[in-house]
Amino acid sequence: MNPNGIREFAALFQKSRILLSGFELDLFTIIDESGSTNNTIADKLNLDRHACERLLNALASLGFLVKQGDMFFNSHESFTFLSKKSPEYLGGLMHSNHLWNTWSGLTHVVKTGKSAHPTEINERGEEWLFPFINAMHDRAKKQAPPQLAIIDMSMINSILDIGGGSGAYSMEFLNIKPELEAAVFDLPNVVPITQKFIEKEGFSNRIKTVTGDYTKDALPIGFDLVFLSAIIHSNSLAVNADLFNKCFKALNMNGKIVIQDWIMNNERTHPTAGAIFAINMLVGTESGDCFTEQEVTEMLNAAGFKNISRIEFESGLSQMTAQKI
Repeated sequence: MNPNGIREFAALFQKSRILLSGFELDLFTIIDESGSTNNTIADKLNLDRHACERLLNALASLGFLVKQGDMFFNSHESFTFLSKKSPEYLGGLMHSNHLWNTWSGLTHVVKTGKSAHPTEINERGEEWLFPFINAMHDRAKKQAPPQLAIIDMSMINSILDIGGGSGAYSMEFLNIKPELEAAVFDLPNVVPITQKFIEKEGFSNRIKTVTGDYTKDALPIGFDLVFLSAIIHSNSLAVNADLFNKCFKALNMNGKIVIQDWIMNNERTHPTAGAIFAINMLVGTESGDCFTEQEVTEMLNAAGFKNISRIEFESGLSQMTAQKI
C-alpha cells in the first residue's frame, strides 16, 4: 500500500467502464473484418462521432482494438470473445454491465441498509434475466467438470438441480452418469430459458424442468441427490433454513445434499472473493449474504442432515455435502 498504488486501485473502474461501454454498444460486432472507420461505426450505431472516436481510441490503447491510420480492427481476442459473430462470444458479460448500476449505489446502500435492486428475479425483465442466466451458464460449463468429479455418484440415480438456471450442472451430471434422471427446478420466467439452453446443448428429453419458487412451493420428491449451486447466497438465513428442510423432504433415504457457494470463515474475511461477493448481494438482493461454515452446518443439522463435510476449491468456492440417514 502506497499513495500511487492506492490511486491506481481506485481508478481501475475507468478501464472496466471503457470495456463495458464498448461491449454494451456492440462495437466489436459492428467492426468489419476488413476494418471500419470511426464515422462508419458511429453512423451505424447512431453515436456522436467525436465521442465515439474517443472511446475507440481508448479501446485501442488498452489493446482491445487495433488502430491503423483511420481504420479500427478487432484484436484476435476481441473478435473471439466480444463479437457476436464468434461462436465463443461472451454474451454473459452483459450481466457485468448490469451490475455496474447496482454497485454504483453501494455508498447509499451502506447508509440505508436497503438494496439498490431488491426486485425479485422473477419480476425482472428479459433484458436483465437472459444475460444473467447466460453469464451463469458460461461460468458453470467451466466449473462443473472438476467440481462434480469429486462427488461419489455410485448410489445416485436421480438428481434435483434447484435454481439450476441454464441446466449446465445437470448436463455435467449426465456426462458423468448418462443413465441419471435429472430435473431442474426454477422460476416461471427462468424455465423457458432453461429449456432453450437444454435444447442448444443437445440434452432435449434428457433433463426435465419443474416450475416453482422454493421460497413458497414444496419441492418435488423422490431424489437421491439435491444440488444447490450459487443458491444460498441469494437468501436470508431463515429462507435457507426453510429450503434445507424442503431439500430433506425431497430426498430419498440415504440421499445427499450438495451445496456449492462462497463459505466464509468466522471473521467473514476469507475467501476474499466471497467477501467481495457479499457486497454484490448487499447491493443486489434484499437479504442475501455469504454464510460461514458454522452457519450452514447448523442449518443442515436442524433440518436433520448428518455426515456434513466441506471441501474448498482452489478458486475459494466450497462444496458442502450432507446425508439423509
